[in-house]
Amino acid sequence: MSIKQNLHKIQSQIPQHVTLVAVSKTKPNTDIIEAYEAGQRVFGENKIQEMVDKHEALPKDIQWHMIGHVQRNKVKYMAPFVSLIHGVDSFKLLKEIDKEAKKNSRTINCLLQIKIAKEDSKFGMSEKDAVQLLQSEAFNNLKNVQITGVMGMATFTDNTSQIENEFLTLKNIFDTLHKQYPNFKTISMGMSGDYQTAIASGSTMIRVGSSIFGSRNYN
Repeated sequence: MSIKQNLHKIQSQIPQHVTLVAVSKTKPNTDIIEAYEAGQRVFGENKIQEMVDKHEALPKDIQWHMIGHVQRNKVKYMAPFVSLIHGVDSFKLLKEIDKEAKKNSRTINCLLQIKIAKEDSKFGMSEKDAVQLLQSEAFNNLKNVQITGVMGMATFTDNTSQIENEFLTLKNIFDTLHKQYPNFKTISMGMSGDYQTAIASGSTMIRVGSSIFGSRNYN
């Protein structure tokens, strides 16, 4: 099927309140334009330089989401335009985003990345870390970032009950935080292989790449 057909199939399967982030990392601009012409406006990248190059070349009404691990020294390159940063896993990173957002007279929306997977390879903070950050005076002094929710990545496994349990853990953490922080709106969880489980577990934002654009070539 074409990119357009893949997109429309996924859009027909997900509820209206769920945002579809089309993960366009490693994909050429022609593929992104095909998705754009099919109505997609939210795209996710995991490398800042690649996202910057695509932002410069492609239509300006695209919302660019940074979904990968963020190096602090590269925040300045995306600060003028990034729409949402998914992977905030430390106060140091948040402070850097705030600094660069201020330089660009912007408020940048961010999600706290919570570690829900059993794998050591996944980044993220604990629920306790997140609460401490949100309640800290240092965080309250940041004026150019807005935490709008949480993000998490499940373990890479075929064990669907484990994946479901990890997603439900993130949903419970979100619910707890939402009581204190009503502006929390987003639970970003679920990718090509598990987004339906994620939505059933409460996800409001899914990150789908290969099911839209086909498998990636990393060579």
